[in-house]
Amino acid sequence: MAAKKESTFINMVVVLLIVSTVAATTLAFVYQATKGPIEQAKLKKQKNAIKKVVADFDNNPIAENFKVAIAEGDTLECYPAKKGDKLVGLAVKTYTKKGFSGKIWLMVGYNPDGSINNISVLEHKETPGLGDKMEKAKSDWSNKFNGLIPEFKGDEPVNIKVTKDGGVIDAITATTISSRAFCDAVNRSFIAFKNSQK
Repeated sequence: MAAKKESTFINMVVVLLIVSTVAATTLAFVYQATKGPIEQAKLKKQKNAIKKVVADFDNNPIAENFKVAIAEGDTLECYPAKKGDKLVGLAVKTYTKKGFSGKIWLMVGYNPDGSINNISVLEHKETPGLGDKMEKAKSDWSNKFNGLIPEFKGDEPVNIKVTKDGGVIDAITATTISSRAFCDAVNRSFIAFKNSQK
């Protein structure tokens, strides 16, 4: 009887090891098979976002990207857009942690004079029907930023804030938190733009 129990236990352990090995091997294979296409999709999304926010260019901004410090331990990625050898814009990938539902990622395009050319929303988890109105597909709210040059008094942004906070941006109706977060991400991108000029 004891020998039968021991045999059953050993069989269970062997079967468990075989199932675990097959599952781990399958997961590793699936990961390797999907890793490339996922990276390609991310790269394509990034290229499209850069094209949407800066003037026409003929270089490869992703290949020429660089990081700029905006605070101690905090950097943002910048993508220079050039026509020939002339810089026609700078796309800055920025984010904020102040969204109603977490991080918001934007691509902010600047003209050489520091004015905002355009903004593209890369990723967010804001409330559908409210905070998601920051996306161009849902509303033209983000166009309010086009042409503005962010202004600062010391480290404090002055104009790229919602009107409730003394700025020039009307918040999305019933979505002040998401609107403030969007402004925060834009202001962070401008710090990167300014620091890239040094």
